[in-house]
Amino acid sequence: MKIDWNKVQEEAKVNETIHVKEMLWTNRVIKIILWVFLVILIVGVSFTYWKLEKDLGPVDANNSQAIEVTIPIGSTSSDIAQILEDEKLVHNSQVFNLFMKFKGASDFQAGHYQLKPNMNAEQLIATLKEGGEPIQEDIDTTLTIVEGMQLTEIAQVIAEQTPIDAQTFMERAESEDLFEELLGRFPSLIQPLSEIEGLKYRLEGYLFPATYDYIAGMTADDLIINMVGKTNLEYQKLQDDLTNTTLSYHQILSLASIVEREASTDEDRALVAGVFLNRLNVDMPLQSDITVIYALGEHKELVTYDDLEVDSPYNTYQNSGIPIGPINSPSLSSIMATIYPTYSDYYYFVADMNTGEIYYSATEAEHNALVEQYVQPFFDEAAKEASGESTETGQE
Repeated sequence: MKIDWNKVQEEAKVNETIHVKEMLWTNRVIKIILWVFLVILIVGVSFTYWKLEKDLGPVDANNSQAIEVTIPIGSTSSDIAQILEDEKLVHNSQVFNLFMKFKGASDFQAGHYQLKPNMNAEQLIATLKEGGEPIQEDIDTTLTIVEGMQLTEIAQVIAEQTPIDAQTFMERAESEDLFEELLGRFPSLIQPLSEIEGLKYRLEGYLFPATYDYIAGMTADDLIINMVGKTNLEYQKLQDDLTNTTLSYHQILSLASIVEREASTDEDRALVAGVFLNRLNVDMPLQSDITVIYALGEHKELVTYDDLEVDSPYNTYQNSGIPIGPINSPSLSSIMATIYPTYSDYYYFVADMNTGEIYYSATEAEHNALVEQYVQPFFDEAAKEASGESTETGQE
């Protein structure tokens, strides 16, 4: 059979043309698909970036109000992320959790944290890494109330060693319902307190310094009742001793609390108590800096003449007699020194600012000479370091 090469060539051209067209269309379709994919990829990446920026950014950039957040003991990173979302501090807990893992941030401490809605994820993680206020586990322990502690200091000891915070303890110590319960339990001890107005803290001096058992689950009321109960126990033991004084037990606690801070040995406490009683007998102000510091409500190394003018029933420079209440929880030693003072002709005493040794005198001239010798150098040095401040006094 004779082959028609012209026809074959024509068919080949037609097939080639069709194939070329198919290739061109295929390439166009592929390019279109690639462009569509690229656009989708760009849009997707942009959206993801925007979403991450949003989810990892602050929930409220204009809100700097701190929120207390508690991270419980044993919390995982996902637990922490959920807590922050619940507190409206992060947008998305899952995204924040992934971000923490990406940053390698997982070793966070349990505790109480102050976090703000205007913090971004980086700032939240940085704050969590710093650690918060430790969580006090509710476990059995012992609490030691040191002699001479004030009520606010006792509250702080409780807060540091139990789940009871200082504010709650102070609120309960000042509560009327608890006072009524104490009055019912220890009437002879507590009744005088109900008749005194102007006390800074009604139970100041009535929480006896000792070591107490704290059992998990105890409340502030339980602890206060135990501590006042211990004071009542000592008070009842002293009934025979109290015949040695004309002072009420409240007055004894008040004076003993000053003695507690003015002297540190039994011998000096009895001598200092005697000095104060000598002053009381001649209607001479006690003039104790310790009472002024208590009236001011702040810790000060030096008491200025301006400080001595503070208007307070506790100020023994402005008021004669024993202050209206104790300024701390005195030791049994100071209480006994007040009941059994060492009688002398002394009306003054002053402590060496370096050694703490106490020197006594019968006249103001003798006292001033002792102040010049043992106290004034200390004040002169302090004045050099703080030039321009008020002149300090070292007189008791």
